[in-house]
Amino acid sequence: MQLRGDQLPAHLERELRPLYLLYGDEPLLVIEAADAIRAAARQRGFNEREVLTVLPHFDWGQLLEAGGNLSLFGDRKLIELRIPGGKPGKDGSAALQAWCEHLSPDTVLLVTLPELDWREEKAAWFTALATAGVVLKLNAPPLGELPGWIAGRLRRQQQSTDADSLAFIADRVEGNLLAAHQEIQKLALLYPTGTLTNEQVRAAVLNVARYDIDDLRDALLVGNVARLTRTLNGLMHEGEAPPLILWAMSEEVRALTGIHQGLDAGRPLDALLKDAKVWGPRQQAVKKALQRLSTATLQSALKQCGRIDCLIKGIGQGNVWDEFLRLGVIVATGKAL
Repeated sequence: MQLRGDQLPAHLERELRPLYLLYGDEPLLVIEAADAIRAAARQRGFNEREVLTVLPHFDWGQLLEAGGNLSLFGDRKLIELRIPGGKPGKDGSAALQAWCEHLSPDTVLLVTLPELDWREEKAAWFTALATAGVVLKLNAPPLGELPGWIAGRLRRQQQSTDADSLAFIADRVEGNLLAAHQEIQKLALLYPTGTLTNEQVRAAVLNVARYDIDDLRDALLVGNVARLTRTLNGLMHEGEAPPLILWAMSEEVRALTGIHQGLDAGRPLDALLKDAKVWGPRQQAVKKALQRLSTATLQSALKQCGRIDCLIKGIGQGNVWDEFLRLGVIVATGKAL
């Protein structure tokens, strides 16, 4: 059974299953979901709690032993199984599948993992857990959904604000959901319930955004120059290595160039996207970029990549971060500089 994070509270009001699996790229959401399951378990008499952490050379017999050792006083038990590496291994896979075959109403197993790739999501142990229990994939909302997420958090503390203020907060906390949570809580401490003004929000919210290479690539493809500039500045101040940034940006330029050349040759776009390994939501961003970019503009972008490569190697004069921005503007606007 698969649930979204926002569906968990209503689910726990109705029932408590013997098995839950939480995983994703956002620790805050995983922590909050685990807290909610713990609270629901306590309310239903699961007063014992045992935590097992899967480290190298972990004895998977401990899991089966924990499930068999119930209290003499009849208390039911919550077992938390934390797998920080994300892979249980051969013995762990067998143990988890065996557990799924013998679920007990007196024991709740809560499994927490980091983000998993598609291969792990198709593994036998994961499939067994998903079939026998409740699975929640808890990833951070993308920037476009972040204002709505913030608005929902404000409603919990009986506060609200306008769309511009929500966008302002989102820009300041992008990529750092724990900091977003803290900034929202700070608004509750600073101001009474009700509607917050834009001035109050701007006075209270710090710039705690974190940026990564994926943010940069997304801004580049969709043509968001403001976000592109913020992301490059953030990466620079966080000490990101210029060769890695050049690799990410040049990969997008080369992919767009190859697809554009294929279109000029009369090949269908869907086939070109498949050959370039462009999948899922990224397809729309690539299509948007192709609409504004000409062959001449892409050639200009490739030349700019070459110039940046020389600067990184100590050849030529100029500021590599200024040239990254120049490259980003070429691709984001479709205008050669």
